[in-house]
Amino acid sequence: MNWNFHVLRGLARLTFAQQLILLALVPATAATLAAIAVLTRQHLDNLTELMRANAQTVALQVATAAQAPLVRMDRRILQRTAQSGTYQPHVQQVQIWSDDGEIVANSETVDRVRGEGLQVVVPIVSEEGKQSGKVMVEMSLDAVQHARRSVWLNVVLVLAISLVGVGLAGWWAARRISEPIRALGKAVDRLGAGEAASVAIEGTSEVRHLQHGFNQAARALAESHRLLQSRISEATAELARKNQQLEVASQAKTRLLAAASHDLRQPLHALTLFSDGLANGETDPVRLQRIGHIRECVDSLDRLFSELLNLSQLDAGVLQPQWADFPLDQLFDEISRNFRPVAEQQGLRLVARKTDLWVRCDYVMLSRILNNLVSNSLRHTIEGGVLIGARRRGRGVRIDVVDTGVGIAVQHQARVFEEFYQVEGTGRQAARGQRGMGLGLATVQRLADLLNTRVELTSRPHKGTCVRVLVRSAPAALPALDAAPTVGAIEEEASLEQLRILVIDDERTILEGLTVVLTNWGAEVMAAQTRAEALALADEWDQPPDVVVSDLLLQGGDNGLDVIAALERHPRGIGPGTARLLVTGETKPDRLREVASAGITVLYKPVSPRVLRQAIQAQRAAALLNADA
Repeated sequence: MNWNFHVLRGLARLTFAQQLILLALVPATAATLAAIAVLTRQHLDNLTELMRANAQTVALQVATAAQAPLVRMDRRILQRTAQSGTYQPHVQQVQIWSDDGEIVANSETVDRVRGEGLQVVVPIVSEEGKQSGKVMVEMSLDAVQHARRSVWLNVVLVLAISLVGVGLAGWWAARRISEPIRALGKAVDRLGAGEAASVAIEGTSEVRHLQHGFNQAARALAESHRLLQSRISEATAELARKNQQLEVASQAKTRLLAAASHDLRQPLHALTLFSDGLANGETDPVRLQRIGHIRECVDSLDRLFSELLNLSQLDAGVLQPQWADFPLDQLFDEISRNFRPVAEQQGLRLVARKTDLWVRCDYVMLSRILNNLVSNSLRHTIEGGVLIGARRRGRGVRIDVVDTGVGIAVQHQARVFEEFYQVEGTGRQAARGQRGMGLGLATVQRLADLLNTRVELTSRPHKGTCVRVLVRSAPAALPALDAAPTVGAIEEEASLEQLRILVIDDERTILEGLTVVLTNWGAEVMAAQTRAEALALADEWDQPPDVVVSDLLLQGGDNGLDVIAALERHPRGIGPGTARLLVTGETKPDRLREVASAGITVLYKPVSPRVLRQAIQAQRAAALLNADA
């Protein structure tokens, strides 16, 4: 079986012409050999019979001559008679036997080499008709052997001539058949390469029919290719136009969102500061309730702007993971502190289960993911609560945020992580007429992509939702973080009494709001709207301020980074002991990258008084450490 398989594989490697020639030679060779074998056998058999007949004739002649001497038992005459038989051509030996089998005469040739022989025995019959002895004649078969050698020589010659003739005939036939086919094959290759191809009409009628059909098919294919190329070119141009329109629309949307976000953040930031100023020292319950309503509106707007800012930071690429090992329970405690008052205000429970698991992740990014998930769950839960827990899964840790909220229908579950996609308002946000922007879960997905992890969601309408975040685990033997990298974790321990603060902002309302809030906290405030005013204050002060709080974008295309740099170059300006803090409502990606590369802490408008106070305290403490170093 293997031998046959190898033979077939070998034949398959031959060209079509070689296979045709081989197809002609093999039968011709077999037929020639068979015919020659039959004819040669017949010729040699005839020659052998002829030699037997000759031997029979010689034996009869010797038997006739030996009748009388054998009766008299004259051995001398019998010997001469036997010798006379050896004189005949091809006779090697003649023996005369008596009736009882005795050899009475024996004659052998001595003038030629003995070879293979053919023996014939003839009886000697007396005149009375009785057998008186026998004659044995042995004929040489050299002639037969010589004839056999001559025949084989002729066989080889005839076979060679016939094979050459058949091979030439097969080559001519194969060439006549294979050349058009080879030309067709080359034309097909050119056609496959996208070139124009055609073949000459020649050869047998069948081949001519095939060539004619190929030329027609090639022309039809070329026409189809031309039409397809034309359509592809038109579709490509149309797609390019659509892409350009989409790019222009996307850029316009980004510019619109950035401009709207910046312009709206300014008065919102001022509103935040003035609402805190109004609440300071107020004892009238009615006014405090109204101020509380104002703060609720401000918080709602703050949440919407924070979603836009998070997305802008991701688009700008300013967020990069800072990998660290930390205990997950520390993050759970922070989330519990931040959201437990919100949950209790809504009559809900927030449970953060204790865990001894450690993870390797970016603390800020993971905190933002979980904060978004918990905030989203609280907004969509009417009764019950939200549970945060973690468990080990293989080499990783799975963090679950489970709520008993309204749930998400199956047709929406695959799209809730898309930007600006919103399900019809349900739960508390519908009851209060509040709607998000559909960016919370989109931000979660984008942050998860940055962390090279995945977020899984399962939900049942009217039953609740579970969102799982998979992160890498870390060994628990490592020391805990010295401090959480979030401003919200800083306790208000230090006082702002007698702290000199320079505030720079081109919006007079924001400047007045900051002055009111900081003054209420006991700080000594210096205010400037432009670079010139800030430098004029530097010319007059006895000592530089302890903290500089500056807006990023100022009048005339100036910015807070340049103003701070000018104050650093001023002879009586700020030094290492002065804390620096930027406050901005900018969301353009290029601006965000510029701020991120400056190395100065940034707060994004609107900034709540609590966050502003914590940031000032943290930056003041860091500046004092740098000055002592």
